[in-house]
Amino acid sequence: MIQIYNNTEEINTAAADLFVAAAQKAITEKGKFTVVLTGGSSPAGIYKLLASDDYKNKIDWSKVFIFWGDERWVPLNDDLSNAKMSYAALLSHVPIPSENIFEMYKDGVTPEDYAVTYEESIREVLGNEGKFDLILLGMGDDGHTASLFPNQAVLEEQNKWVSAYYLEPQKMHRITLTAPLINKAEKIVVVAFGEKKTHALKEVTTGEYNPTLYPMQLIKPVSGELLFLVDKVAAGAN
Repeated sequence: MIQIYNNTEEINTAAADLFVAAAQKAITEKGKFTVVLTGGSSPAGIYKLLASDDYKNKIDWSKVFIFWGDERWVPLNDDLSNAKMSYAALLSHVPIPSENIFEMYKDGVTPEDYAVTYEESIREVLGNEGKFDLILLGMGDDGHTASLFPNQAVLEEQNKWVSAYYLEPQKMHRITLTAPLINKAEKIVVVAFGEKKTHALKEVTTGEYNPTLYPMQLIKPVSGELLFLVDKVAAGAN
């Protein structure tokens, strides 16, 4: 489903409302809320809103478990770190226990080894079903999501929940949740706005199925809901 908004402020509000509703529902029904955060610049406004007085007191943060969809393999204090942005905008401003936060990076290990460890952490919290309550995703101008980039072998992964690899075009290692794990989620929310996303959004949602070129097309929930929150520009409505 695609929901179109006038601007990013409306998208941020809608996403924050969805986050709160999902958290409240999961905590009421299961006693905990498992959520995957996305990186980049797109979600910063959402996170700041969730950290505001209007939102943060609506959630029992002691029962929230935070994971990430992907990460550049850089130290947590690096400006390229998705975790650093998430802490600055949200996690440092809410009373969430540190043991409930699972950063997608660790000093002194290889990204490949840590991908195995990260999958183990997911299984410890979610069990072997691996069903997150909510996964937030962005979408790149090229139609990638998480670190599922076009023409990469990781797109073919069927067994691993977490994979790490060297992304040659960017000359850096990446670690990412795989499509099979993402597709297990109860709710997947994709945020995309701006003119640069127009072409990819059109191809992903109405174009020929070609996930090698547009990896976002791999995101097809097994039994959950997939929701795109986009502005009029990205939707080509202007």
